[in-house]
Amino acid sequence: MENDKFIELNKNVQEIIDLIAAKNAKEANNRLVEVSEQLDDFLDFSDDDEDLIEISKYQVLLNQLYQKIIALNGQA
Repeated sequence: MENDKFIELNKNVQEIIDLIAAKNAKEANNRLVEVSEQLDDFLDFSDDDEDLIEISKYQVLLNQLYQKIIALNGQA
């Protein structure tokens, strides 16, 4: 997989983190759904072990961010 895809994915994840920091749970959740779909597409079309490892790291990170969004919704 091209490195560009992971660079773009990294930017998108950072955007989610920024939205969480701004306490914008709704927009953060919407963005997380979009990034999750993008990650699923990467997974569907990847067969390189290194890419699969990288994808799994992002899956774990997105899961953690989702937990933060849920916590943020509880505070709202």
